[in-house]
Amino acid sequence: MSRPEIVVTPGVYDTLGALLVAEAGFETTYLSGASIAYARFGKPDLGLLSLDDVAATLAAISARVDLPIIVDADTGFGSALNVIQTVTRLEREGAAAIQLEDQTFPKRCGHLGGKSLIGIGEMTGKIKAAVDARQNPDTLIIARTDAVAVEGIDAALDRAERYAEAGADMLFVEAPASKSDLQRIAERLAGRLPVMANMVEGGVTPAVTAAELEAMGFSLVIFPGGLVRATVFMAREYLTSLRNNGSATPYRARMVDFADVNDLLGTKAFLQTGKSYEPEEK
Repeated sequence: MSRPEIVVTPGVYDTLGALLVAEAGFETTYLSGASIAYARFGKPDLGLLSLDDVAATLAAISARVDLPIIVDADTGFGSALNVIQTVTRLEREGAAAIQLEDQTFPKRCGHLGGKSLIGIGEMTGKIKAAVDARQNPDTLIIARTDAVAVEGIDAALDRAERYAEAGADMLFVEAPASKSDLQRIAERLAGRLPVMANMVEGGVTPAVTAAELEAMGFSLVIFPGGLVRATVFMAREYLTSLRNNGSATPYRARMVDFADVNDLLGTKAFLQTGKSYEPEEK
């Protein structure tokens, strides 16, 4: 976050996606609660995940992928006491940064309507609890406010400043509805702490490139649901082709083959490791 260049971070929901992110050369990844809900449970982002759901996914990814992982921890799954439990668990499972938001519980996707907020005092207490609970001082606590949609941009900026005072390491004002609001966020907050932006395809915030966001002063941009949306598009094409043709052959040029998947997974190295423990032939 101390670098002048913005960090572009794809969202993932499983270990295979994280392996692809690493293969593509990205320096970090974002474990998206919404994408876990979509892909693992086939449900919308309406606060239906538990800490166990997120922690189990995180543990699987961090065991296989050597990337810093930013973890979407929703509201911390309850009160300040729950936040302590959440931060302790997620840090143990490999989180490099933990994002907490000021919605009421259960929360909903930041780009859906009908959100409601907890009080500023309650949220600052949660941030302080998160800071106190972390064991590694390099673990970042990201404070997100959803106040733009509920109270307006001015109130959202005021909340973000209060969260900075409470000890957050990075600020995230969710769902600004215009480029001018993005600019206001950066101008007001970036001189104080690193700020992040969220690009949701078809969401409330207009599509802005990483270069534009960097010029405004943002340090991080996440694309939390892009991979799941691209996968849905591709899967529909493949399944339609399979249904119509009774074979994958017409779609074959748009698929990797068996060997490619095994190369990605490192199957040969697994087999070699197993072979090293086999008994010697007599």
